[in-house]
Amino acid sequence: MKKLVIDRLKEAGFLISEDGTLHPPLIDKEGLRQIHRPASQLEIITRQDWLRRHLPEYLPFFANGEEIIPEHIEPILVEVTTEQQHNLFRVARLLWSIPFSKGYGRRLRFLIMDRANNKLIGLLALQSPPLSFPARDRLFRYPPGRKTEMVNQTMDIQTLGAVPPYDRLLGGKLVALIAASNEIRQVYWHKYSGRATEMAQRILPPHLVALTTTSAFGRSSLYNRLRYNGIRIAESLGYTEGYGTFHLMELYPLFRRFLESQGISTRGGFGTGPRRKWQTMVRALDRLGLSSDLLRHGIKREVFLFRLVDNLEAYMEGRDTEPAYRNLPFSDLVTWWRERWLLPRAERMDGWRKWRKEEIKSLLLIEQDKAAK
Repeated sequence: MKKLVIDRLKEAGFLISEDGTLHPPLIDKEGLRQIHRPASQLEIITRQDWLRRHLPEYLPFFANGEEIIPEHIEPILVEVTTEQQHNLFRVARLLWSIPFSKGYGRRLRFLIMDRANNKLIGLLALQSPPLSFPARDRLFRYPPGRKTEMVNQTMDIQTLGAVPPYDRLLGGKLVALIAASNEIRQVYWHKYSGRATEMAQRILPPHLVALTTTSAFGRSSLYNRLRYNGIRIAESLGYTEGYGTFHLMELYPLFRRFLESQGISTRGGFGTGPRRKWQTMVRALDRLGLSSDLLRHGIKREVFLFRLVDNLEAYMEGRDTEPAYRNLPFSDLVTWWRERWLLPRAERMDGWRKWRKEEIKSLLLIEQDKAAK
């Protein structure tokens, strides 16, 4: 199994020095997608039975290119609450180039639909932020003993993007604008107002004052220069340090079986949160005589901050007692997107018209003999 880990990393283009340090390959965004592909394919393979049963029901929610009239696109925001909505979100999320995660802590999921044809435009999902996030934490001097309270008035963007063929029409820009809308924080307020935290049973202020996220592949073309009427929506905070598990996710089931065979439990549970995969891999690498430095893949992602209030620093540092919210109505953001990105793109490019929803089958359904391997 130790050889399998080394071979997997070398196949992805990584170099391993004698001291166990991992050196990332010098590749472009397409190369990064290739590194993520085994983990993404693992998610698809494990859901084959479910997809074969349910994809025919949800395929009609995806548009053919010819079903879209750019001038008539009418986005609406739908909070995911029903089983059907959850299933549609699940199908669409499997189209992403990076692996699917259920998220953790406080969670909100949204479908962005096109009222003009009842087709899916894109997805937005928020989750509790990491308590320690250097790129964010460098911005603030939290009040003594109140970091958890202040950080928990932010959320992390877990999923954001558009599905074909709306992605060809810069639908991702639309979803990114919507993330900063009044309506998102209003949904948050209604869901979490008066609710106690699970671990400490504390009732935190139901304010949503900021969002954070990281780009999928290095420098982001989606969030850079994202503005609305002179307001910078996404603010770059630099880059992550290059730690993670995605480059070994294809081996994660083997790591778990290996540890379980040695009497080490890998089961999740309350309080394990997003670190379970990390801890499992560290333990497995250690038992195999490999350095945990192999989890330092060196592929850095750009970090972005979405300010939902104008007095973010003053509020997060306790100098202001109330957030001064920006006024960003959903309808205004849609209008801005339509004029700034949608219509110019639709006029310059027409490849999106040739997209057929049947292509989703080829992306998500794997031949039975391949799925069994």
